[in-house]
Amino acid sequence: MNENVITVTEELVKPIVDEMNLELVDIEFTQEGKNWFLRVYIDSPRGVDIEECGIISEKLSEQLDKHDPITQPYFLEVSSPGAERPLKKRTDFEKAVGKQVYVTTYEPFNGEKSFEGVLSDFDGEMVVIDQRVKTRIKKVELPYEKVASARLAVVF
Repeated sequence: MNENVITVTEELVKPIVDEMNLELVDIEFTQEGKNWFLRVYIDSPRGVDIEECGIISEKLSEQLDKHDPITQPYFLEVSSPGAERPLKKRTDFEKAVGKQVYVTTYEPFNGEKSFEGVLSDFDGEMVVIDQRVKTRIKKVELPYEKVASARLAVVF
């Protein structure tokens, strides 16, 4: 059922986001405790502000009421993905080249399942991370289909 809610929500919100020259980053429909949350993450190269989130929320809420794809009560949240934005699609990886990332894999590579470093290259199939190991840089090449999750990483 969650996949259907996400698919319908994407179909409803995509034209709204496109009209405002924003990017749809992700949609989640998840239960936390007894409450359900429909979360829509939007972004743009300049970032998004609270007013834009409010406009998307209002317009999407009207569409959700009209099409009624969700049977149980839920809370709608529209926000920016934040500094540690998830990388879900190939285009997300392409845009993240040169940035610090944190990647986990479904199975171990060289005995590890998590990798942090600069995404130095992505050709659509291989994710290449320059991982700092003490004073040297180790190049890690991971097949895209083996990536379980990925996000931008903030370095302090």
